[in-house]
Amino acid sequence: MTLSNERVAWFNGKFLPESQVLIPFRDRSWTGGDGCFDVTRTFNGRIFRLDEHITRLYRSLKYLRIDPGVSPAEMTRLSEEVFERNRHLLGPHEDYWVGQRISRGVDPCQDDHIDYHGPNVIVECRPIPYRQRARMFEDGIRIIVPSTRRTPPSSLTPRAKTHNYLNLIVASQEVSAIDPAAWAILLDINGNLCEGNGSNIFLVKDGQLFTPQERYVLPGISRGMVMDLAAKMGLGVREADLDLYDAYNAEEIFITSTSLCLCPAVSINGNKVGPEGQVWGPVATSLAKAYAEAVECDFVEQYLLHRENGGATRPF
Repeated sequence: MTLSNERVAWFNGKFLPESQVLIPFRDRSWTGGDGCFDVTRTFNGRIFRLDEHITRLYRSLKYLRIDPGVSPAEMTRLSEEVFERNRHLLGPHEDYWVGQRISRGVDPCQDDHIDYHGPNVIVECRPIPYRQRARMFEDGIRIIVPSTRRTPPSSLTPRAKTHNYLNLIVASQEVSAIDPAAWAILLDINGNLCEGNGSNIFLVKDGQLFTPQERYVLPGISRGMVMDLAAKMGLGVREADLDLYDAYNAEEIFITSTSLCLCPAVSINGNKVGPEGQVWGPVATSLAKAYAEAVECDFVEQYLLHRENGGATRPF
């Protein structure tokens, strides 16, 4: 295997430099968001729960009725190989997102001069944006709930990770216009807390853990990890309808996602979460420690090492 200074990806049967991965402009994912993807991450050179991510990917494909022409086992192998081919480009204290993207491809049209009209399949990886997100692990996340509601499952299920992200993008833009550093968490069609762009939300009330019902959110792998850890620690965990009243009265709130793992929120719509001065509450702290131990990577310290000031005091 020849090492390159440019990341490589697998595209329709070939390993290519990323700059050579070219998708036709009539691809249905470009013209209509007709495709799906999944993404995991690495921890110190190990891919996190890849089998679970691949299983979720193929559930999305089945929902969209797309056959990628690649088996789940082969997709797993390709994901591992793409990571290995790019491992040498990681810097100190860095890790990758590792993802798979599949579109339905190009609809044939007269004289299009395209030899291949099947699904376009890409396996790729890219660095996690530690510097841009490091401050959240010291200062906490400010959540704002936008006016845009999450697409209802009766229209398009959120449990499929499709390329159609406009609902979440428009909501995030609304929040960014108010506070560029804030994180958007949408309400569902019934007015209950739902999810954000690639993220799930948890509330702590009376020492118990609550999260929105799976029917209305993408069931994140990190979400599942936290629920498993909480159960092992003897914390009660419930999926429930949670509105803004619940959020404003929560003892703690935190966000889970593939890249963040677990990160605390300090406010929601300007309302302070927990006691004055608290960033990391006791439940979030305990779960973050258990998460770090399970993945054998102190992800909080990893983020803080990328602060622009050269690092920060560890919060716990």
